Amino acid sequence: MSVLIRGASIVGAEPADVYAVDGVIREIGSLAGLAGEADEVVDADGLVLLPGLVDLHTHLREPGREDAETVLSGSRAAAAGGYTAVLAMANTSSVTDTAEAAERVLDLGVAAGIVDVRPVGAVTRGLAGEELAELGLMARSRAQVRVFSDDGRCVADARVMRRALEYVKAFGGVVSQHSQDPALAPHASCCHEGPVSAQLGLPGWPGVAEEVIVARDVMLARHTQSRLHVAHVSTAGSVEVVRWAKAQGIDVTAEVTPHHLLLTTDLLTSYDPVYKVNPPLRPAEDVAALREALLDGTIDAVATDHAPHARHDKEHAFVDAAFGMLGLETALPVVWTVLGEQLGWEGVARVMSAQPARIAGLAGQGTAVAVGEPANLTLVDPSTSYAVDRDASLSLSRNNPWHGRTLSAAVVGTWLRGTRTHGA
Repeated sequence: MSVLIRGASIVGAEPADVYAVDGVIREIGSLAGLAGEADEVVDADGLVLLPGLVDLHTHLREPGREDAETVLSGSRAAAAGGYTAVLAMANTSSVTDTAEAAERVLDLGVAAGIVDVRPVGAVTRGLAGEELAELGLMARSRAQVRVFSDDGRCVADARVMRRALEYVKAFGGVVSQHSQDPALAPHASCCHEGPVSAQLGLPGWPGVAEEVIVARDVMLARHTQSRLHVAHVSTAGSVEVVRWAKAQGIDVTAEVTPHHLLLTTDLLTSYDPVYKVNPPLRPAEDVAALREALLDGTIDAVATDHAPHARHDKEHAFVDAAFGMLGLETALPVVWTVLGEQLGWEGVARVMSAQPARIAGLAGQGTAVAVGEPANLTLVDPSTSYAVDRDASLSLSRNNPWHGRTLSAAVVGTWLRGTRTHGA
């Protein structure tokens, strides 16, 4: 199979033609003469071509909650958002805490064949935070797990976290931490602690509950000489800790979600459970710090934390509703709308493709649009503005915080190793 993409601006540079054969980019330049040879010819005049996006943090819900999402439906949503690879978090039912469970998720992704689905392994058995899961066996399995996380729950025991960091060193793994001290922010906590939580009578989730875990873990990473990844950073204080850690040479990376780059805790005054997320939406000053940190490299990547929920899990009083928002189909437009002018397309490619792939150790993903590289590609129309319609989503769920908002830039085509997975 071959595809010729004509006249695209490659990562925002001058327009050129890109020709891929059997999943690999073979030529770049002025290639009009190849139009008769290609199985697919795409007119990309005025469009931007990026390396396929990579998401470090996706909840696909399968096995166990196929009413909210499946690997197939989540893969379709990911491709529509420009993704060619996603990391499926471990907090499914049953938990991905064994080699067999990891291989099952891998096989579901291969069967879907739309994006590369790589399982994230649990740090502890059953996400209980007490006993390490089968880290080594998952790493040696066909799934070759390299990222481990109890996401949704914090590895609160410092001894367990230390052992996990020590263990993953042997195979170049990384522990991704959900930073939430349960003593400072119990599970019921659902609103940033401050004037809004007091006004609404909602259980407060103070920023320090995140920051103390981030601070503890970067010191554990320094002690163990291991790799730490901080999931969904949400506060200015956490940014300060990560910035300090990087200055000390500690091997720490961090991600931010699209919703934490734009939405603020003031939205909770509506009591709309679509805005209930963990960590919670924060005040404007935290949002500003997160944007600055992404621009200066303190935060390495954008990750969606795509968290689909069935209607009956979201349509409750705010305190009883499930945590989480959809994010795969809207991540790139949100990032471009908020920070496109400052990041540029090279910056978008860095924080949404190259850096996530590097952190996850995904060979063949996040590579440059260059001859000899895999044809994992995303085609974007930068001139489009559109109103988000939750009912048009390819996800099985509808808990979309962007419904009705106007966003800029739209993904019009996605290719996984030269095979189109989204677009006409």
